[in-house]
Amino acid sequence: MAETIIVLGGGIIGLSCAFELQRRGHQVKVLETRQCGGQASGAAAGMLAPYSENVEGPDEFFRLCHESLRLYPAWQQTVREISGCDFEYTASGSLYVARHAADLLVLEGRLLWQREYGSSGSLVEGAELQKLEPMLSGQMLAGLYTPEESHVYAPDFVKALEQGCRRLGVDIHEELEQLELMEFEQEVLVKAADGRTFRSDRLLVCSGAWAQELAEVLDIRIPIYPIRGQICAYRMEAQQPVRHMVFGPQGYLVAKANSTVVCGASEDVAGYDTSVTERGIERLKKWNKQMFPHLEHLEPFHRWAGLRPATQDGLPLIGKLASARRIVMAAGHYRNGILLSPATAMLAADMIEGKEYPAFNEAFNPERFGKAASYYSF
Repeated sequence: MAETIIVLGGGIIGLSCAFELQRRGHQVKVLETRQCGGQASGAAAGMLAPYSENVEGPDEFFRLCHESLRLYPAWQQTVREISGCDFEYTASGSLYVARHAADLLVLEGRLLWQREYGSSGSLVEGAELQKLEPMLSGQMLAGLYTPEESHVYAPDFVKALEQGCRRLGVDIHEELEQLELMEFEQEVLVKAADGRTFRSDRLLVCSGAWAQELAEVLDIRIPIYPIRGQICAYRMEAQQPVRHMVFGPQGYLVAKANSTVVCGASEDVAGYDTSVTERGIERLKKWNKQMFPHLEHLEPFHRWAGLRPATQDGLPLIGKLASARRIVMAAGHYRNGILLSPATAMLAADMIEGKEYPAFNEAFNPERFGKAASYYSF
């Protein structure tokens, strides 16, 4: 049965969930205190790289990311068709580089388990490595090449999602400044700073680093914290110095179709401050020239920062609240919001509709941290 649903938050996760729910016949309102895609989403490098970014092993989080990568080709095509907007989606593949023999052993171990999960990756060295990335530093010993990974241009992709939502009939409200959850037992009632009220059958919380503001009213711990990620970009007019997404222990570089190379990310804890620091960008510049020496003589033309919603245990909060049956959470995706947008949208919609979902999703139970009251009591 179709329901009315308020989606709290207009970032990549909120817009994706609204898009999927509206496609399924529900009536959705998106409530955003600022502008859609204005925080972590629009500032992201747009990498769809679960093999390169989840390196510890095939845990529940990797499996969710892997599933989302599998969904992406059809997902981005649907967004493109419904929105009528074009955006960059590049199947570039990735290269995770190693500088020392010990690092090579780590890559060899990683490749073993990744092949069991669909990777056709291989270790490349010497002339083969230089052929893949001709301008890569000769000090790099080897690389783990993963053809399956890809990337999107995040600002355009988020705009396309927003436009797709509007075309489907999603009711989007921006610049609401502050939102207060007034009621969630008999119905959902949300009040904006200007006095307007919004009612619905369900509430889907997708407010990223701001989701913790609901901890007290919902009486659950929501340990999601903003991590500032600083990024810079170089302009490349006459050459493409980076052919793949290139990862290392200290960051990544990825070339975009607009003749830029995006480099990130320098991370620190700075509350909700999105200012760019010289120290953060200098760290990136130092690492960049170690990877691609010719960048030493170039200065980034653009520097920016976004707030990434990190949880206490590194896993997102995705699921129904047993203590509040009208509320579903989908927040805390940290640096994987772009990648996880289709899988999260499908999961959230299935949960709202009472459908089955993968058993591994229990790892993301939004109530796993306990009650807020017990945490704040002394």
